[in-house]
Amino acid sequence: MRQVNSFNWAIKTLVIVGDLLILNVLFISLFYLVAGKYFNDNFMNSLDYILALMNLCYVVCNAKAGEILQRRVVRPETMVRKALQNVVFFGVLFTALLAFSKLGHTSIRFFSLFYSLLLILLITFRLTSRWALKMYRRRGGNSRTVILVNCSNVSHIYTQLMGDRSSGFRVVGYFDDLCLGVFPSNIPFLGNSADVVEYLKDHNVEHVYYGFPSPHSELVPALINYCENNFIHFYSVPDMSTFFNRRMNFDTLGNIPIMSLYNEPLSLVENRLLKRLFDIAFSLLFLCTLFPIVYIVVGIAIKISSPGPILFKQLRSGLDGNEFYCYKFRSMRVNNDSDKVQATKNDPRKTRLGEFLRKSSIDELPQFINVLKGNMSVVGPRPHMLRHTEEYSMQINAYMVRHLIKPGVTGWAQVNGF
Repeated sequence: MRQVNSFNWAIKTLVIVGDLLILNVLFISLFYLVAGKYFNDNFMNSLDYILALMNLCYVVCNAKAGEILQRRVVRPETMVRKALQNVVFFGVLFTALLAFSKLGHTSIRFFSLFYSLLLILLITFRLTSRWALKMYRRRGGNSRTVILVNCSNVSHIYTQLMGDRSSGFRVVGYFDDLCLGVFPSNIPFLGNSADVVEYLKDHNVEHVYYGFPSPHSELVPALINYCENNFIHFYSVPDMSTFFNRRMNFDTLGNIPIMSLYNEPLSLVENRLLKRLFDIAFSLLFLCTLFPIVYIVVGIAIKISSPGPILFKQLRSGLDGNEFYCYKFRSMRVNNDSDKVQATKNDPRKTRLGEFLRKSSIDELPQFINVLKGNMSVVGPRPHMLRHTEEYSMQINAYMVRHLIKPGVTGWAQVNGF
């Protein structure tokens, strides 16, 4: 176990050293190549101070973002997200401290180039390092030994552990009271659950996976106690495949373990507060600066194009299914079917100006009023009119889940071009 921990520590150290090397080489290179165009002499003569501050900021931000490269199973997109999170934290902290250090103005061009290249290089370095580690584990290095106990009813645990050899897991055998013979013939049968502790005393095992329910649950406390006192990781594997064929999230209700269908970050008060503060700040900034100009220009154009109000409001489905009036710039002639018939590509109700407003999404800008009021958020699933909510809920399984959070001005579908 100490060897494994030392290896993981070496990987973490390698990543940090590699990050710092990339950080310093990139900054120094850009500093001597282009910094003279953007900074004054005071800034140019303070390289030692800037490098010390930069490295300190990065180490602090890296400690917050954490290292995950050494984990047995980690998705590439998670590594990219972690690298992005790291660079964003670092960029905000480092740029802010430089701005207060009175070394001169902070060049947006220089630091935009620096942070963009830094993110690309960090992602490339970490994904390459992860690939090298997976190849090393695939060849048998840095492996972890595993035994399975009473896992006949959850035999897919073996597939998950051994399906990807690059994860480094090595199942050395299994204990089973039912003897159903569900595991491959090349995996040794080691006995029943009463023999596990004696086996652990004589063999080097690092992970124990125990399937529940078990016919001999009274033996589990002694097994857990032995694992805790001998540096062995113990994992409970409940048999829920009969009811759930999806990813579940573990939580506790007091001291009672529970499984939830969804991981809801906004269930935390601090996350809801941060999101609401961002919504208020962003919507106020837009509504008090650009929106008045947009409203005057678009409003005049709408009045000229067709008679009727500038803004169009429609009942939409919001948080927890509650109804609210969603605001838009009017893109159609006034009609009685707006709450019944969805707009089509060549809809005769649309004005020429309305066609442009829809294609450019300018018609959605008044929804920042809804964001400020608290009906919507800047980011979230788009709100649908009531009739569509009723129709889609009957056609699409779990459609109503989207109403567990506030609807947004933009969301996943819009970012992906849908």
